[in-house]
Amino acid sequence: MRLIVNTFLTLDGVMQAPGGAEEDTSGGFTAGGWQVPYTADDDFGEIATGWLQTPHTALLGRSTFEMFRAFWPQVDDSDPVARAINHGRRFVVAHAGYEPNWGETTVIDSADPLPAIARLKEEGEGELKVSGSAQLAAALHEAGLIDEYQLLIFPVVVGGGKRLFADGAPPRGFHVHHSRTTASGAVHLVLTPAPFRAGDYVVEDGKDVARLD
Repeated sequence: MRLIVNTFLTLDGVMQAPGGAEEDTSGGFTAGGWQVPYTADDDFGEIATGWLQTPHTALLGRSTFEMFRAFWPQVDDSDPVARAINHGRRFVVAHAGYEPNWGETTVIDSADPLPAIARLKEEGEGELKVSGSAQLAAALHEAGLIDEYQLLIFPVVVGGGKRLFADGAPPRGFHVHHSRTTASGAVHLVLTPAPFRAGDYVVEDGKDVARLD
């Protein structure tokens, strides 16, 4: 399976609580709902719907899973995103004995989830998609298990919160396969990981020249 991370980000890289003030207040976060003012256009709807309407298996951290479980069953199945989320297959990373109580959900033990996720990728077919789930996304990045990132970056700064790439994340480069700007100013990026590269600038024959390591 190809493992894809879908997430919304601020300009300062925060992914916490995009959809509401009370969505995730952990760590004293008070800027929840930062995404909402930038979603009232057809571009956003097309991109976000495409993310989750595409056939896939969901992989979620426990907190994001519980947010989804509380919200999406309330939305009518006439909404294509709700239909895909409510009736799709999903995995949740949670403690042993956790009872998901929502459709076709399998628990992956949070004590050591990465080997199980690696086996799932190797043995499964199609797409395995992570939505939100900051802690899980960070662990998958560190382990090199992510095949693609689909990001929507919004023109807002919140100053702190859970980040997709927190301090200490392993350096990595990316290939940009697609970019698009929505009518409200959000930037949609599709990226795949690549080796980290660096270099420096030198003066050669009186010219500023970039030199790669």
